[in-house]
Amino acid sequence: MRLKSLKPADWMVFILLGLASSLVIIYAYWSKPRFLVGIDMKALDTMFMLRKPVTPPKDVVIVAVDEKSVNELGRWPWTRVKTAGIFKNLKSAKAVAVDIVYSEPENKEADEALARAVKDAGNVVLGFFFRDDSTKAHGEAELGQVRRSKIGLIRTVGADEAQAGGQTLPVVEFGGVETNIPRIGAAAAGLGVFNIIPQEDGTYRVSNLVYLYEGDLYPTLPVSALKKFYEGDVILYTAPYGIDSLEINDKTIPLDEEGAFQLNFYGPGGSFKTYSAVDVINGKVSPDTFKDKLVFVGVTEKGIYDIRPTPVDALFPGVEILATVAGNVIDNRFLIHDTRVVIFDFAMIVIMAVVLSAIIAFVSSTFLSLLIFGGLIAGLVFLDFHLFAAYNIRPGVVYPVLSLCLTYISTEAFRTIVVEKKSRFLRKAFSTYVSPQLVAEISKNPDSLKLGGEKREISVLFSDIRGFTTLSERLTPVELVALLNEYLNPMTSIVLDEEGTLDKYIGDAIMAVFNAPVAIANHPRKACSTAVRMIEGLNKLNEGWRAKGIPSLDIGVGINTGEAVVGNMGAELRFDYTAIGDTVNLASRLEGMNKLYGTHIIVSEFTYNHVKDDFLFRELDFVRVKGKLKPIVIYNLAGKKDDNGAAALVNDFSAALGVYKARRFEDARKALEAILQGHPNDGPSKLYIQRCSDYMASAPPQDWDGVYVAKTK
Repeated sequence: MRLKSLKPADWMVFILLGLASSLVIIYAYWSKPRFLVGIDMKALDTMFMLRKPVTPPKDVVIVAVDEKSVNELGRWPWTRVKTAGIFKNLKSAKAVAVDIVYSEPENKEADEALARAVKDAGNVVLGFFFRDDSTKAHGEAELGQVRRSKIGLIRTVGADEAQAGGQTLPVVEFGGVETNIPRIGAAAAGLGVFNIIPQEDGTYRVSNLVYLYEGDLYPTLPVSALKKFYEGDVILYTAPYGIDSLEINDKTIPLDEEGAFQLNFYGPGGSFKTYSAVDVINGKVSPDTFKDKLVFVGVTEKGIYDIRPTPVDALFPGVEILATVAGNVIDNRFLIHDTRVVIFDFAMIVIMAVVLSAIIAFVSSTFLSLLIFGGLIAGLVFLDFHLFAAYNIRPGVVYPVLSLCLTYISTEAFRTIVVEKKSRFLRKAFSTYVSPQLVAEISKNPDSLKLGGEKREISVLFSDIRGFTTLSERLTPVELVALLNEYLNPMTSIVLDEEGTLDKYIGDAIMAVFNAPVAIANHPRKACSTAVRMIEGLNKLNEGWRAKGIPSLDIGVGINTGEAVVGNMGAELRFDYTAIGDTVNLASRLEGMNKLYGTHIIVSEFTYNHVKDDFLFRELDFVRVKGKLKPIVIYNLAGKKDDNGAAALVNDFSAALGVYKARRFEDARKALEAILQGHPNDGPSKLYIQRCSDYMASAPPQDWDGVYVAKTK
């Protein structure tokens, strides 16, 4: 993974962006905007669909008016005489909850038959429903049966016992009621509301267990059925914010402030053990089958349309929603979203945002940061789904994911606008005189380019065109600029290709630095390779120019290796990256000495010691350059190691130079003249012939050490 160097201030900005993003999402989590609540509900739907079906408790079963029953007994509704047969065969059950209302009389005989069957069973909890648009007037007998089902025990959390008379609760309230006819309703062992209200998108995910009617609170059918099943009392707990929970016997049912219960579905429709009503009526199912069970009686035939869309099934029987409530309570299968889960959600919102922002701060690759972003989301979703599927914990999946998204967008925007702006500036500034590889390295550590410098070993190369002043007099300004550009373009490319830094152009001269601003291996060899390639490139250019009638160019190159101060020199408003020191000055002197020796490339002994095995060199002289007291050995870089012609010249010249140093000047001159027979343009041989002639005419002093003192730069 590629990491980048950041200022502490930049790193802190990334972290603060992560924290700010998490705070925005925490606010959204707390305020619950409708569109985010909708997304969160869809996320819960997805987890239900992905989770494997769960086996419901065996204590809860359904007797259904299903397709088989309608086919055998005729269209629904059946005569109440026939329906009474269901309850006659369910006497062994602890409780029978009926998801049907008998609000209109049929006839005296039929109504009496059903009422008698309900009363004889002694375990039937009938249902009724509230409505807002009712204009029907109800007698005291009808309203009386409703009122006897209201919740009598209401306690406020934190107090021993209190009535809800003085407290306004955010519970769904209705103005009308549709109840059973008095004869049938009076026979019931209990009553409960079977209203089920969908959420805003029309999907049923919760079931309100408490409703408000004429100032009193009423339980739903599953609650009344569980009260009968456990033979216990129903206690409603309220709090300043609304409903807190319901308690039946030793079962505490968690509710939201409006009294809604989060359904924990077992699977698609048909998950509960279901018996056809016709089989119960005809005695095909033994009454012992229902012993001590909680039985829900309802309609599942799709043509009768008691069907509700749910996360697990678009055609989910309404009676099975009621059974799901009872099943969840009996086996304590509640979806947990309490204070602990809220704290967990907050922690995930903050931690994931900070982790992502910290990673993005140090990862320079946008593609890699995108992979990490996706990986964190995948890990978070997997963790939340595992908590849901294995432990019935319902974390808020959407909000931590949104925290990650907002963090990613904000940090990437900051990196693009602010941090990458620096890199773009550096790439633009350096790309013209540093290789792309080095620009990438510089971008990783831009702080190294602050005003000031550092001491390090570098190799410095100077090249200059011979006779440029004379050439400029022969060409027009336009022609001269075109020629100079045609020369500088390939020369610059060679420098960059060898990982050098183009320090500057000085008119027709080039200064290049190797091993700065970024360290590179074998920088002396890179500098020498650059010089050789420059000569080769110039030869090709000259061929083209000669064909066009343009005069040929000649260049000299000087190379030195040593310590120098490198960095940005200048003022705060304008500075350039360059190198200064004796190492640089000596390289410049060596370049100028090519005129004296008639060579193309001269290197110092300091460079030679690093690369003597990589190229062909011949020792040129032992000189004291202008401005220096200590003499140095200089070498002519004659060519590549495999150049046989250059190798012969090097060997012959080295032998002649040895004779010269031995003060045998006449023999040395003869050897040098022999070299000129094969290499008539060899500058060093011509120079030493002249020196030999001078010393033959006037011998050097006895303490002569062979040092040549350069008079010019």
